[in-house]
Amino acid sequence: MNRRALLTSMLAAPLALTTLGHLAISPAHAEIDLGRATQFVQATGRDLVTAINSSQPIAARRQQVASILRRAVDVDGVGRFILGRWWRVATPAEQQEYMTLFEETLIRNLSARFGEYQGVRFTLGRSQQRTEDDALVNTIIERPNTAAFSLDWRVGEVAGQPRVVDVIAEGTSLRLTQRSEYSAVISRNGGRVAALLDAMRRQIATLASREVR
Repeated sequence: MNRRALLTSMLAAPLALTTLGHLAISPAHAEIDLGRATQFVQATGRDLVTAINSSQPIAARRQQVASILRRAVDVDGVGRFILGRWWRVATPAEQQEYMTLFEETLIRNLSARFGEYQGVRFTLGRSQQRTEDDALVNTIIERPNTAAFSLDWRVGEVAGQPRVVDVIAEGTSLRLTQRSEYSAVISRNGGRVAALLDAMRRQIATLASREVR
């Protein structure tokens, strides 16, 4: 497996009509301190590695990873951002269902991916203040028999707490990529948000059927 394929498989939250997708996170809204952002990414990475590399069954590792991700990622902001202009098109019922499906799709996919890998090493690289609102914290991800790859975590303050607000892989903002993919699904189906919801439900069913117990 090459570096790009590994990266995508670890961070994907794909629709049923695609095999791979990208993690998409919402923008930050408050000033973030660089040291605070770096410490947050370091602690989150340490927790993930501990859960991933534990000797517990895969299902238990997934649950631990899912819990860590829910703490680390602004899931509500993620969903609103990537739906973009279509949020205003969706009915209140569609908005509510979308947010429910988005969280389940994102967390189920990521926890399954992370929870099935072992032997992972996570080290900090260079950190930099991107704007007053967010900082980039570089990390190096290593696995046995696989080339190490670089991953930048964009961190902002959300409701007074540091949260991951974007992931940048090989120069690509994953939140923007996911937003484009979701929008394309709706556009190809006559502007119907319901078409996206159908695809997300199918994706969840597919992920559930592929889970290794």
